[in-house]
Amino acid sequence: MNELLKILEDDGRLSAADIARMLGKEQGDIKKMIEDYEKDGVILGCKTIIDWDKTDREYVSALIELKITPQIGHGYDRVAEKIYNYPEVESLYLMSGSFDLAVMIEGKTMREVAFFVAEKLAALEDVISTSTHFVLRKYKDKGVVYGAVPVDERGNIL
Repeated sequence: MNELLKILEDDGRLSAADIARMLGKEQGDIKKMIEDYEKDGVILGCKTIIDWDKTDREYVSALIELKITPQIGHGYDRVAEKIYNYPEVESLYLMSGSFDLAVMIEGKTMREVAFFVAEKLAALEDVISTSTHFVLRKYKDKGVVYGAVPVDERGNIL
């Protein structure tokens, strides 16, 4: 039921009772569906999106583009597995276009990120090149707008 998944994706805090009311289903049925989705690996986890810029936590985010040599019989999967197992890696995507993998990482400083790229990513045998881009400001992430300015129905700033 894609409708259930979309509801959970938009707000994972909703209770099974709330979702059941929204979908006109029984609470027990919703709980069972959620359990089945978790067991089947459709639902992988639930996370809270935090605007870390509004806290005292110091960090930098970076997107690293990687060009890699795919492995015979395994393509990009083995290299990707090596990379996603580093604790610094927040996200990893296989991409189309001029590079192969996009890696999102966080570190305490730019120097820490640069060290990770130089000593760990670039040092991997199958990595041909890297290009690091530091995130200067997040405007929107995972569908959530950061620091949104309230507007009226016409789009005028309130």
